[in-house]
Amino acid sequence: MELSFNRILKGEIDLIIPLIQQLAITSIPAEILKERFNQMFSQNYTCYGIFDKNKIIGVFGIWEMTRHYAGKMYEVDHIVIAEEYRGKGIGKQLFSFIDELARKNKAATVELNTYVENFRSHKFYMNEGYVIRGYHFQKKY
Repeated sequence: MELSFNRILKGEIDLIIPLIQQLAITSIPAEILKERFNQMFSQNYTCYGIFDKNKIIGVFGIWEMTRHYAGKMYEVDHIVIAEEYRGKGIGKQLFSFIDELARKNKAATVELNTYVENFRSHKFYMNEGYVIRGYHFQKKY
């Protein structure tokens, strides 16, 4: 396997939509996802594809922000690796890439959210040095 982590540009959104749809607990139509990603690209958001040679096998995003309790931070968002590539060490390589990026850009912390029922990811993140610090609350309108 020949992995690379490459930036996805706004004009390449169609590359990531099928992977993002694998992540969603509820199905979100592709048109709505495209609209939302177009908005995200105009904020402090960067999207990355995970490639095996020239084939996209995963996607994740990073929000860059400053928070009063953390200083400059990265929030990792929507990590998806294609089913057939899971369990092959890609997650470890991905988080090494994120760690290197955060250090290089002088981020003080990296944070992420994960679904409560995604126990497998919780174990992985804790093994990568992440600590559960709180709950994520949401109110829908």
